[in-house]
Amino acid sequence: MEQKVIKARVSGIVQGVCFREYTRRTATHLGLRGWVKNCSDGTVETVFGGTPDQVQEMIDWLHRGSPHSHVERVHIQSVETELDPLPFRIVF
Repeated sequence: MEQKVIKARVSGIVQGVCFREYTRRTATHLGLRGWVKNCSDGTVETVFGGTPDQVQEMIDWLHRGSPHSHVERVHIQSVETELDPLPFRIVF
């Protein structure tokens, strides 16, 4: 089965609004592997992988964001990397 890995950086009001936890829940629900973290510049970065359909659903969710967030921009890039077989997680 084809796997796709994406790195995304989300800007807007995305810190202090449970964005990472909602990202983790959504990714887990979709069956994705990867991680999410807050960045020092106020953005949130995530790397995730799965089937093209799973990845697209996650990208769509990132544009909407969590209930109290306000997403202004999502920068997406494909990456060539192997993800850990661990469940999707929040990293610090």
